Amino acid sequence: MRSVWRGAISFGLVTIAVKLYTATEEHDFRFNQIHREDGGRIRYKRVCQACDKEVAYADITKGYELEDGRMVMVEPEDFEKLPINTDHSIQVLEFVDAPEVDPIYFQKTYYLEPDKAAVRPYVLLRKALEQAEQLAIVKIAIRQRESLAVLRVYDDMIVMHTIMWPDEIRKPDFGFLDETVEVRQQELSMATSLIDSMAGTFEPEEFSDEYTEALKEMIEAKAEGAELPEKPEAEEEGEVIDLMSALERSVEAARSSRAKKSEAKPAKKAPAKTEDKKKTRSGKRTA
Repeated sequence: MRSVWRGAISFGLVTIAVKLYTATEEHDFRFNQIHREDGGRIRYKRVCQACDKEVAYADITKGYELEDGRMVMVEPEDFEKLPINTDHSIQVLEFVDAPEVDPIYFQKTYYLEPDKAAVRPYVLLRKALEQAEQLAIVKIAIRQRESLAVLRVYDDMIVMHTIMWPDEIRKPDFGFLDETVEVRQQELSMATSLIDSMAGTFEPEEFSDEYTEALKEMIEAKAEGAELPEKPEAEEEGEVIDLMSALERSVEAARSSRAKKSEAKPAKKAPAKTEDKKKTRSGKRTA
């Protein structure tokens, strides 16, 4: 892996030099835009609207348009002169209990690797976070943008999740939230029973990306000129009379599905029992 940032965690008067690595990657298929007639790639030219000429990448800079239409030009050196104290540092602001940070705030995840000379304070912070069962709220500047983030322990590593600022979370504004909706106790009990029937332990390896697998098969078939796989017919669902009926049938289906999964799993073999060997008077062992 290649580091994307290098700096230090400021933990009180303790400084921990670290490198930042992107912890996740997507495996989506990347498609190109092509001309349907001849299969040629579609290219886009950078053309200036003012002079109608193609512009080299080296001659392009950033600009921010004001409400009155004026454009403010911002050069790379302007970003470097910003008066922020978090440049190349992860500043610990406070420690909070994990449930206090709702997952809606989470953005991107990074691994933090300590420099050789910072392994001991790194492990100290990791163990302290584990023992306290808390998250560290921090500030960091990545790619010319200051972000809030949290530090936590994952698989013997300290990981960092960048999080949204409060004003970046949209407020839900939907009509049904102002309505008074009555839920019968029988329906609530049945819904709870459905949840219990589908409860399990999260094991990511048990799930697969069926869409990506099907897409791969389709692309391979088209590349070889083979017949394309057909989409399976959707199962017809019976008519649902009411919510209670739907819940009852869902509970039955969940229990049936769980029973089939249990039968499909190979049974663990019990260790073979070895009979005690007894010694005879002649000194020979008999089973």
